[in-house]
Amino acid sequence: MDRYQKVQKPKHESPINENEIRITAQGLVRNYVSYAFTLLQEKHVREIVLKAMGQAISKTVAVAEIIKKRLPRLHQDTAISSISITDVWEPIEEGLVSVEMTRHVSMISITLSTKEINKSSPGYQAPLNVEQPRSQYYQQQLPRQGHAPYSAYNEDNDGYYNRGGGRGRGWDYGGGGYERGRGGGRGYSRGGGRMGRGSRG
Repeated sequence: MDRYQKVQKPKHESPINENEIRITAQGLVRNYVSYAFTLLQEKHVREIVLKAMGQAISKTVAVAEIIKKRLPRLHQDTAISSISITDVWEPIEEGLVSVEMTRHVSMISITLSTKEINKSSPGYQAPLNVEQPRSQYYQQQLPRQGHAPYSAYNEDNDGYYNRGGGRGRGWDYGGGGYERGRGGGRGYSRGGGRMGRGSRG
């Protein structure tokens, strides 16, 4: 695609509700959690909605789990969907035609409510049992092996615009704000010796 340039589309912003928190990959988990508690405990909002797309989905799940640990009586409903984004590339050389490329971006919406919500929803989760033994509770809440700390997620743009304090202003359907996944890590091994060397007598 070195002979093409991407057409920049106008950014589309949708209105945001007071109880809605739009999470981006560059935002800090503690800011989102703090704002969620402001809504639930200070403003006495009955339910909050966490929304994210692309690489910010894993962070959204982490935020929801932290909130539920501190407020175990919350009902949860999770919905997953996707949107299609079409990118247009214009040629910078004569004799070439425009190219359109469509990609699909996953989206998640997690509702946390102090009141009972639709139990028949496929994504419904009942409140945590606060009466269960403490050891059993912590065992259930242990993160899976290999997960990065909440503060270690990539800080890239996932299609939202931050307003500060953990909220976003709107969705970006322009297609230029979604990140590519980053993988790979550095491994370190420790051995007790080197293979191929004989022991000295």
